[in-house]
Amino acid sequence: MNQTSPIRESRLFRRMFVRDLVLDASIGVYAHEHQSLQRIRINLDLAVADDGGAHRSHCMAGPDDLARVVDYEAIVVRAREIVKSGHVQLVETLAERLARTCLDDARVLNVRVRVEKLDVFVDAASTGVEIERWNS
Repeated sequence: MNQTSPIRESRLFRRMFVRDLVLDASIGVYAHEHQSLQRIRINLDLAVADDGGAHRSHCMAGPDDLARVVDYEAIVVRAREIVKSGHVQLVETLAERLARTCLDDARVLNVRVRVEKLDVFVDAASTGVEIERWNS
């Protein structure tokens, strides 16, 4: 089954990303995980509606103005707040919360979120989950 991505059908878009944001989190289902923080790594990849097509005749991507784009600093600040807001049992739950906050901006068409625990197994670099969610 070969389906065209809704992003490509709808409009121009750009990718905005946050790579390898490492934070200390209270996360996990086991008793020992409730007692100490764990290092996690967060990666976010957002498909954002791009108004650049409206400016093609001017050979530019649009005004050089932060207000017209999704602010990655705001995304990182919000991710930090979510992680610090309290204990989470599952990396899946944390990933969903991060996705939801990214999709709160209507310009975000979809988001891919990866959350990894970095210190679970000595013989594995990480364990975790990756999800992809779409704005309705």
